[in-house]
Amino acid sequence: MTEAMTSTREAALDILRTLVGRPDADFHEGQYEAIETLVDQRRRALVVQRTGWGKSAVYFVATLLLRRQGAGPTILVSPLLALMRDQVAAAARAGVRAVSINSANSHEWTDVLAALRADEVDVLLVSPERLNNPSFRDEQLPTLLERAGLLVVDEAHCISDWGHDFRPDYRRLRDLIAAMPVGVPVLATTATANSRVVTDVAEQVGRGVSAGEGTEVVTIRGPLARASLRLGVLRLPDSRARLAWLLSHLAELPGSGIIYTLTVSAAEDTARLLRDAGHAVRAYTGQTDTAEREESEGLLKANQVKALVATSALGMGFDKPDLGFVLHLGAPSSPVAYYQQVGRAGRATENADVLLLPGVEDEAIWQYFATSSMPSRHKAEAVLAALGANGGAPLSTPALEARVDLRRSPLELLLKVLDVDGAVRRVTGGWLATGQPWVYDSDRYERIGAARISEQNAMLAYERLTGCRMEFLQRALDDDTAVPCGRCDTCTSPWYPADIQGDAASTAAAALDRVGVALEPRAQWPTGADRLGVTAKGRIDPGDRVLPGRSLARLTDLGWGNTLREVFAPGTPDAPASAPLLAACVRVLAEWGWAERPVGVVAMPSRTHPLLVASVAAELSRVGRLPLLGTLSLVGAGPAGESGGNSAYRLSSVWGAFEVGPDLAANLAAVLGEAAGPVLLVDDLGDSRWTITVAGRLLRRAGAPAVLPFTLALRS
Repeated sequence: MTEAMTSTREAALDILRTLVGRPDADFHEGQYEAIETLVDQRRRALVVQRTGWGKSAVYFVATLLLRRQGAGPTILVSPLLALMRDQVAAAARAGVRAVSINSANSHEWTDVLAALRADEVDVLLVSPERLNNPSFRDEQLPTLLERAGLLVVDEAHCISDWGHDFRPDYRRLRDLIAAMPVGVPVLATTATANSRVVTDVAEQVGRGVSAGEGTEVVTIRGPLARASLRLGVLRLPDSRARLAWLLSHLAELPGSGIIYTLTVSAAEDTARLLRDAGHAVRAYTGQTDTAEREESEGLLKANQVKALVATSALGMGFDKPDLGFVLHLGAPSSPVAYYQQVGRAGRATENADVLLLPGVEDEAIWQYFATSSMPSRHKAEAVLAALGANGGAPLSTPALEARVDLRRSPLELLLKVLDVDGAVRRVTGGWLATGQPWVYDSDRYERIGAARISEQNAMLAYERLTGCRMEFLQRALDDDTAVPCGRCDTCTSPWYPADIQGDAASTAAAALDRVGVALEPRAQWPTGADRLGVTAKGRIDPGDRVLPGRSLARLTDLGWGNTLREVFAPGTPDAPASAPLLAACVRVLAEWGWAERPVGVVAMPSRTHPLLVASVAAELSRVGRLPLLGTLSLVGAGPAGESGGNSAYRLSSVWGAFEVGPDLAANLAAVLGEAAGPVLLVDDLGDSRWTITVAGRLLRRAGAPAVLPFTLALRS
């Protein structure tokens, strides 16, 4: 070892001990090798190591060493706000001056940029989305790249569309990496990458480097076994049994932890059930307010709550070294994603419990998310055509919505994919078509789709496994060091109880049997709908609006959602509602608490579920002793298009598709002549709410003083 190398190691070790707060700390195998690659060799490295190994220590130590040599600040691309918060806190402990630019701290950006100009920042954390913000990309980023001393891509599996958490904005980092000045090291880190993802990421980290000796990416990959984790799978018959088990045994789980669910509604419903039973828990989802999320993270870290009931929004990078357990109500769609989530537990403890309670609905939820995330040729070509037809001027995302039948979230995802492919570019004011040739890569998407199915099958195999569970997860990540762990429920015996105590089953059943979800009325006509033949814009006239309504449940709910998913599943034949379903609908009305009782019932003319809607309307009429006034009539063929599009297109598809026919008009006039009051409007599925909005407007204009909408289900 040369004197310079010895000096670097001693300095690095001193920084490491400051970072972890232990004077006897030493490097894990591979840590110093990575630091040396970056600092002494100024090369590019990919580090694939288990959660808790110390990947952040590599880039913080390397940053301070490079700064001492006169290098500029490190640019750290980080995917999640929770991860950024933890990284900034960890950096401060090591004496690293770290700041972030993200969607939650826009009020601080001016100060951050001023500190960067004054060279008072060691690490700048940015989200991949921020890198494509036009002003940041064009005005600040070039200067930052010129001064950068190190580029770090954290959670680098997101670069690869073979990864379990691929993000288009991450894919754009290929170009950023290729643009790095010669001699500026690049580090990519991840804990969850199989061989295919490792190869893909390594190729992208090596972009822009001229071939030659010593220029290849140094890959440092260690064993992924987590000796602290005790894995298990408990198969229970249904949601009621899973929640009853949780009510029975949550208090027995060690310390505090995370309970993962697959959907937002499942997280919220489960958290409410547990709170009502006296457990200190909070829901944590992508819809949770940013300040509330941060507060919840702090409570969990301080062990002031037993658990956060979370979706995957609480995932990568959340750092609580003593997390005692991770429990899943429903399985993630791949062993790799599962490994990533369970890796939150037991990072600094000898023991942590990890239990999966799979659900029969898991595969349907996997399929929903898989199909919603894949771009289609038709939609992509429609977006490019709309941009191309705008005369070279940019189009904002809302303006594009009026020209392409895509909802906001999938439209934004598609634009990011097209941006990464070079077909569009984000500019001030919206998006432009670049004019570069673009071809839909159907082979690639078919391969990705096949890989996703293979991953789902592997997750099902994990649930039925007779061999070691940790070994299975390691092999799913192509870890050749995998051997039986000797701790999981298949290596030994089930370590968890399987019983359900006391009245937990009835408590869970009562919670799942809860009915009634608010159906909020529309108050604004969508922008651009007038381009599609809708003769209305701006705010909806109060005299045309429906009142706040109700649905029995969401399709994503744990309780009645299971029944409704079967009713609305593709291929399920139309039929009258079952007796339990009708009784549940009646309960919704009994618990509604409306200001004024309806005077009659009107049904929507469903093309796909006429028997279902008619049976519900008839039962509500019978039990409520309300006259059944009839059904709105279809105009011509009725609504055009399919459900699932954006607001402008969904409205245009139902605009002019219904009318109040003579019989319904006469019945409505007769009943209103006796007693004025609201009309109960019954439909099957509340998706965009434009069907209800248009139908309610027609009824209001036909004389109804108010309309109370009721649907069997909300899509989400």
